[in-house]
Amino acid sequence: MSDHSPTTYDVTLCVEELRAALALHGITLPSLSLHLPSFAARYGETTGLVALGNCNTTTARALAAVLRKAAGE
Repeated sequence: MSDHSPTTYDVTLCVEELRAALALHGITLPSLSLHLPSFAARYGETTGLVALGNCNTTTARALAAVLRKAAGE
């Protein structure tokens, strides 16, 4: 568990790391970005979510295949 809530910088770095890792497998997610509303929490710590949505089925299947391969399946 992290000692602090993620900052926009932390999540931006995470997004860029994920984008680079996906690119190694020929996967591009144009909508991959920070989920800015997750930084606007009124109660408790902010969550700093990464938005992954809006990809087509070809991309989703390629991403699933890469993740399965990385897990050794």
